[in-house]
Amino acid sequence: MSSWLGTLKRRSTRRRRRPLSPVPGLAPYSAPSGMRGLLFRAQAVLGGGAATATIFIFLFLITITTVLLMLPMASASGEITPLADALFTAVSAICVTGLTVVNMATHWSPFGHLVVFLGLQIGGIGVMTLATILAVIASKRLGLSVRKMMAGDVDPSRLHDREGQDSHGMRLSEVKGLLKTVFISVLVIELALAAVIVPRLIVWGLDPLTALWQGGYLAASAFTNTGFVPLVDGLSPFATDPIMVFTIGIGVFLGSIGFPVIYAIARAFKTARLRRLRKTLDHARLGIHAKLTLTTTTILLVVGSLAIGALEWDNERTLGSQSGAYRPMTALFVSMMSRSGGFSTLDTSEMSGATLLVLDMLMFVGGGSASTAGGIKVTTLAILFLAAFAEARGNQDIVAYERRIPSDTVRLAVSVVLWGASIVAISTITILRITDAPLERVLFDVISAFATCGLSAGLTSNDLPDSAKYVLSATMLLGRVGTVTLATALSGTHRQTVYRRAKERPIVG
Repeated sequence: MSSWLGTLKRRSTRRRRRPLSPVPGLAPYSAPSGMRGLLFRAQAVLGGGAATATIFIFLFLITITTVLLMLPMASASGEITPLADALFTAVSAICVTGLTVVNMATHWSPFGHLVVFLGLQIGGIGVMTLATILAVIASKRLGLSVRKMMAGDVDPSRLHDREGQDSHGMRLSEVKGLLKTVFISVLVIELALAAVIVPRLIVWGLDPLTALWQGGYLAASAFTNTGFVPLVDGLSPFATDPIMVFTIGIGVFLGSIGFPVIYAIARAFKTARLRRLRKTLDHARLGIHAKLTLTTTTILLVVGSLAIGALEWDNERTLGSQSGAYRPMTALFVSMMSRSGGFSTLDTSEMSGATLLVLDMLMFVGGGSASTAGGIKVTTLAILFLAAFAEARGNQDIVAYERRIPSDTVRLAVSVVLWGASIVAISTITILRITDAPLERVLFDVISAFATCGLSAGLTSNDLPDSAKYVLSATMLLGRVGTVTLATALSGTHRQTVYRRAKERPIVG
């Protein structure tokens, strides 16, 4: 028996060592070349490190944009833009923040404006989303690894949670539909916004060609939540223009809820139409992510506008300078812009300290996940409130819309808030040491940078020291990359242990 097993083992060993002969009629494998080969090799190198890849691609794009903005042909004066100013503008464009240290309308040449425009479009669509689209174009297919890369960019929690992948907010089967949604929504929404904005600019006094360029720029800046304004006077001349105000506000709102929510709404409408035609038995429904995003966004929008209106109603330097009919509209617009839009029809630096604190809280929350907005995201806030509500009622499970939210999602939400608060605290302390500006202004602009909002209380200007500009640039990058993606990239892989420690409860509260 032993001799028979030894013979079988030797035969199996010889069989494994035997070199594989080529299959007749099948050409030998060769790595793809060109763009397809470049993406193939990048995917092979970065592989499971999608979070790390996102950070490095952001840094690469920021470097390229900075170099282009430093060229003499990028400035209106023909001079070289200082490194600190070019880097700050590049980070603000790629991270779709909207903070500026130069006059965006007069400092840049047409070439410079084009560089900024391309930067905010790339940043708004999403770096990994754009890379996925390029991979699909190059390879003519949407493979499993590309789907994982895209899903990981939309939902970074997938990068360290390998179990229960079907329970995530973004499934691999939905990636193709999401890509179509990104492409169609960017094209359709920006064209629709431009179709309304361009005629208003012509009526205001611009020639058709200038109105077409600046209207398209404003439309892209609104949907990507960047907040850059190419007009010399900004949006102040349109403060009482309902068409312009609501058009930009709708663009910012659609960009802030996120592409997954837009995709979920479009899929629900499609399912409802097919059900009316008796072509499907499925019911039109929104997932818990879309419901939490829309509900929390609406609540914050309404509460924020009421608070801003109440605090600034008699301030003659802000809302008080407008007639009573326009004040509610402006308060609603400011509340929407504080979510990450960055546009302003009022001088934010003239607002009271109480109003700035309200805006600080709204900016820190930001918009929806996988959107053009920043902040800790509205779903993070919703999950924390649901956890506190469940604890207050003594419920073991956290439930929303008849669905149970797993405990690891709560831990992730707490981690996101702590990361965001730590970044804001460190940046605020650093800039306070660099400048002599008051705390409320420094804190406001730091939160605006972290949340990629773009509103300013007067700190960001050309007089700001270069070291403070670098600190704010780093804050914008950390805010746009995302606290979840950053934490995942730094932590590497998810650790799993085969044992558990003894339990002992500390005193809390």
